[in-house]
Amino acid sequence: MVGRKKKPKICDKESHEEDRISQLPEHLISEILSHLSTKDVVRTSVLSTRWRNLWQWVPGLDVEFNTFSDTKTFVSFVERFFDSHRESLIRKLRLNICLPYGKCDLNSWIDAVTTRRIQNLDVNFFPANEIPLIIYACKTLVHLRLVRVALADAEFVSFPCMKIIHLEEIRYPNETTLQKLISGSSVLEDLTIIRSPAKVLQVRSHTLKRVDIDESTEVVIDAPLLQCLRTKIISTKNYKIINLGFSTKLDIGIGFSNATYGKSLIHDILTDISRVRDLVISNVILKEIFLYSNSGPVLQFQDLRRLKAEFSQSDLEMLPTILESCPKLESFILEMVKEPSMRHEEKREAHVMFSAVPRCLVSSLKFVELKRSIPRYEGEMELIRYFLKNSTMLEKLRLNVYYTKKAKCDFLTQLVAIPRCSTACEVIVL
Repeated sequence: MVGRKKKPKICDKESHEEDRISQLPEHLISEILSHLSTKDVVRTSVLSTRWRNLWQWVPGLDVEFNTFSDTKTFVSFVERFFDSHRESLIRKLRLNICLPYGKCDLNSWIDAVTTRRIQNLDVNFFPANEIPLIIYACKTLVHLRLVRVALADAEFVSFPCMKIIHLEEIRYPNETTLQKLISGSSVLEDLTIIRSPAKVLQVRSHTLKRVDIDESTEVVIDAPLLQCLRTKIISTKNYKIINLGFSTKLDIGIGFSNATYGKSLIHDILTDISRVRDLVISNVILKEIFLYSNSGPVLQFQDLRRLKAEFSQSDLEMLPTILESCPKLESFILEMVKEPSMRHEEKREAHVMFSAVPRCLVSSLKFVELKRSIPRYEGEMELIRYFLKNSTMLEKLRLNVYYTKKAKCDFLTQLVAIPRCSTACEVIVL
């Protein structure tokens, strides 16, 4: 009919939508896929004919043995990957393997990646297999993580690009091997050693910034640029820092909650704390320090600026004393933790003297965070009120706490009603 308009044709957008990723060059697609797990990368092979073999060109392999049906399938998959990369780069290799001896040729796999400019190598192998000597001369390696493997004895170690080393349950012929590994990493910044069989490990580095050791590892650290030492202590001090500077952060935890600490150990720890500006400490050691101070002179940590400490509810009675010991404290994170089990004494509530106002609350404290990994405890609002009413310089109070919907409404109502000594204080409830 004349004058009748035709209805516009409705197109199926999904059927005509362009596949822009497939239009990219293969090397860009491989770069995108390198950020996925190997399992997800292989799944892309069913998308189309073009994608069928693209997974083989991704410059990285991340596999776990237990995701394969059997040993033969796992070994075949890995070797197929290496065969497809005979002339290309392999930047990352992560192998988590639990195999009987002789079922795979780990040496040839390590050899394959070291000749193809590997940057990130992560090997967890059980039972322990020896890493081949060729690894010690890898010029491109940046991040090395070895778990439950054996290190071969080496005459010479050279890692000109190595920045991160993580060693866990490692076997090696002697302490010298491990020390060569560290000293041969000329730009090393981050070192983690867990469950080391070494009696005392000498760590010397002019570039090292962070060290993480567990309670079973004893180290002597000579690192002038050290920024952070994280360790756990059982009953003896397992570290010694040469040239400990103000910029070094100490993170001291405990190996076992029922460990006993002598006065000499606490004295040594106090000596270290008095020389740093940043401290993270467990409630068990903090309580030992508090008890130690009751029998001696008043503690003073004149240089401490940042403190993160654990407290149980019964530990809160030492809070004013601890804060008074830190006259220049600027940042304080208080984490409420579970009350320790008491075998020989009954649990009791803390008697906190909130009437005392430490100097740092008046002159320096700018940031406070209260967080808890336990249910709400009695006295929480009183603790919040203590900081808000007495902190003259406070800029931010962050409350990392959990409440049910109804309880949170009551909590916020009480919180808003608390007067603030600092008009610039921002209160954030997470």
